[in-house]
Amino acid sequence: MWNPFLVWLCIAGTIIFGSQGEQTSQGEEPSQEKVVQTSQGPIRGYKSPDYNVFQFWNIPYATAPTGVDRYKAPLAPPTWEETFNATNRGIICPQGISNDNLVEQEDCLVANVYAPDTQTPNASLPVLVVVHGGGYLIGHGDEIPPIALVNSQKIVAVTFNYRLGVHGFLCLGTEVAPGNAGMKDQVALLRWVHRNIAAFGGDPGKVTIAGCSAGGSSVDTLMLSDTTSGLFHQIISESGCSLAPFGIQMDPLKNAVDHAALLNFTYTDDITALGEFYASLSTELLTSGTLVSEIIAGNPGYLFFQPCVERDIGQERFLADAPIDILRNGNYTKVPTIYGYADMEYIGGGMIFDSWQNEVQNSFENVLPVDLKFENETQRNSAANAAKQFYFGGEVTNTSRIEFVNYMTDVMFVHPILRGVSLQIEAGNDQVYLYQYGFVHNNSITLPGDDLPRGASHCEQMETAFKHIGSKEPSQEFLEMADKMGELYLNFILTGNPNRGADSTWPVWEPVNDTDTRTTYYLIRATAEVINTENNQEIVGNFTSRVEFWDQIYVDNDIRRPIPPPEVVNAATINIITNKTLFVFAIIVLSCSYNIGI
Repeated sequence: MWNPFLVWLCIAGTIIFGSQGEQTSQGEEPSQEKVVQTSQGPIRGYKSPDYNVFQFWNIPYATAPTGVDRYKAPLAPPTWEETFNATNRGIICPQGISNDNLVEQEDCLVANVYAPDTQTPNASLPVLVVVHGGGYLIGHGDEIPPIALVNSQKIVAVTFNYRLGVHGFLCLGTEVAPGNAGMKDQVALLRWVHRNIAAFGGDPGKVTIAGCSAGGSSVDTLMLSDTTSGLFHQIISESGCSLAPFGIQMDPLKNAVDHAALLNFTYTDDITALGEFYASLSTELLTSGTLVSEIIAGNPGYLFFQPCVERDIGQERFLADAPIDILRNGNYTKVPTIYGYADMEYIGGGMIFDSWQNEVQNSFENVLPVDLKFENETQRNSAANAAKQFYFGGEVTNTSRIEFVNYMTDVMFVHPILRGVSLQIEAGNDQVYLYQYGFVHNNSITLPGDDLPRGASHCEQMETAFKHIGSKEPSQEFLEMADKMGELYLNFILTGNPNRGADSTWPVWEPVNDTDTRTTYYLIRATAEVINTENNQEIVGNFTSRVEFWDQIYVDNDIRRPIPPPEVVNAATINIITNKTLFVFAIIVLSCSYNIGI
């Protein structure tokens, strides 16, 4: 049987790993070098042949523990006396996707720094730190470097790897696997930036963190962690947030138990034994063996590993409470933030609609948001029927492709982002900028059928701001939009305000000032517009009513909160949500990364 996930792996592998851009090999001498002195020792980078930018690749910012300690927090980075040659790239964290130009290794915690060739002595420029996407399962820091922004000579940028999948997000609440190793890697990177970025001409007191999809979810969640105080000062969160279905594990112990079952481990209420089992596994078995063969076999038990709410075991915790509760309590540092989403986030997943038509038609309850809590099956079926009627008119047919795209766009991206923004406004953050991106160009994804509408796809807004060019020669319209989006990003990084200046033809972008995030918002298509939904209902895809529908669903039903792993658990108590539901969401999250990893 044709497997959509296998097709997605091929596509994502080509996109994420197939275009590495310029690279200095072991035997090639860079044209122009630069040596900086860091807390670890001297580091040598080289001048890009295409930009007025120095590049420093694969700098160890921390040490990933290995062996039985591989699921623990990162260790201190190495130091050296001789100059470290940061001129070779290609290290990635284990993820089971091979590429001749990339090297998978457990000790993969490396950073890449892009610094302008400024002639200003002792420069102290604002810093952009980019967190890559990939569903917390695949990806690496060198996917889409923001070198075009750095070429403005106005900022310094950092990209990096963090541990993925089981390595990064096994969460047992034990000494072996406390949880959130991958997020603790991200915190370690920010601490490294705080200590060392001045050596590259950056200002540690002016750091913006940015990411798309799982990267967007990451930066949003970093804001909620007590461990990140003072490490960053602004956020750009694109196509993802802490409340997204792929943003957090609802039941990390159940995920670990079900995943271990795929590897023939029988859980007997002994978390210690479960941890010892995971500690004994080889890297190869944890990645390629399970990730590929079990999903191809169609096993519905495969689950994601994502950030989790940690149990207190006397160690530093990255996340002690559910994101929804932290947002509601307002107990976090509020910083200027941009939240963006594409108007057709899931258009790439629409390519595989045919393989999901029967599932959506016959078992719609399996694609409801995983954070909805139902008292019984009757209530669950009622919500499923209401959503099916609203989006599909009650019948999912072979002509329902665009309706499927709209549904998944809303439940996975748009509505979670808007819920989070509303909670931030309620908590008193008056510096939140929200926008919808709908610019379409010659490299944008299109669905089969001339009569289907077009829209921007998952993470396309960040790709545009970074001038990431697709397979076709870019159009003049794309290059002009890339300049405008890049300027928008730069203005925000420099000032905390994205507006492009008095000479801009774009309207002023005001921060959200109402918890009803649908009243007025910023829309970027061929140009920018300020949309007031009270006077203008011509929103792409009847957007306003779609959001209002989900608002009511969440009013009518309880919210299911993520739980930390317990000290002692009975196996019968962890079967909270069906394997099938989580599997469907796993496939959906990865499938929507048609053009860029979540």
